[in-house]
Amino acid sequence: MPGLSAWSARNIPDQSGRTAVVTGANSGIGYVAARELARAGAEVVLACRSAARGHAAAIRLRSEVPGAEVEFAPLDLADLDSVREFADGYARRRPALDLLVNNAGVMALPFGRTADGFETQFGVNHLGHFALTGLLLPRLLDAAPGARIVNVSSGFHVLGDIDHDDLGSERDYRRWTAYGRSKTANLLFTHELARRLAAAGSTIVAASAHPGYAATNLHTGATRLGSGSGSGSGSGSGEGARLMARPTAQLMARLMELGNAVIAQPAAAGALPTLYAATAPGVRPDEFIGPRLGWRGAPARSWRAKWTLDDDSGRRLWAASQELTSVTYAALAGG
Repeated sequence: MPGLSAWSARNIPDQSGRTAVVTGANSGIGYVAARELARAGAEVVLACRSAARGHAAAIRLRSEVPGAEVEFAPLDLADLDSVREFADGYARRRPALDLLVNNAGVMALPFGRTADGFETQFGVNHLGHFALTGLLLPRLLDAAPGARIVNVSSGFHVLGDIDHDDLGSERDYRRWTAYGRSKTANLLFTHELARRLAAAGSTIVAASAHPGYAATNLHTGATRLGSGSGSGSGSGSGEGARLMARPTAQLMARLMELGNAVIAQPAAAGALPTLYAATAPGVRPDEFIGPRLGWRGAPARSWRAKWTLDDDSGRRLWAASQELTSVTYAALAGG
């Protein structure tokens, strides 16, 4: 295998006979990751919220990779009933799962709630994937050795450590801080999951990745939805506040679009850290892979904030996540 600085999608090892689930695979980094896994021979399940976009992505992928084994399955991470339905459906159709890529996410949204009442960013970015991973864990254990779980975080995790007394940032909701905390949660989840897998004697590798600054619709989608700052419910202080926020939101949208055009790397490059974490030999449990320069470049082992390696914080988040989702990792109970 080439060194990290030379690694590209062409270096993905043969994935024939392996099955992968990629969340948020209808566009951007998720789509590229799914396409390249399929190109390497994996059977890929596109787990997406929108049926129309999911089916369209499957059609597009088959046109780009003739003979690809790919299918769409509905998954709404903002609804734990949907998460359970997806996991149950997968278990009925397939005996094992080799690779779970928890890629889907939302970014810097105004305050909102999931179907289960959780703040949207924490609910979708962390709790939905925590529940999905736990429900699919038996299938991953059936596929081991060689199975992997990749949680896609962000360099923006530096914007906020977890507040265990206010996991949804509801006391003083600020959309970017809440986003950073949800991405910290991804890393803490990986940290504690890797510890528990090792304690249980499992060979499954749980790792994390981030794309740097990649040109996807995640950035511009966030700015189109408004400023989302404020406190309490995040509803602002009436029409006057909303009117004042509009110029800021419009300015942010233009800056994001300019950044996508001038600074960002394409989605195909942004997907490489995820693909490396998912497939490259020698990836170690709890590694964090990102672009070599931080925002762009070939995959490299990434710096991370020290709070994402805090054992006590990881255990507390795990316990709270189990309670909130009612999903327990029975096979790792002794971890």
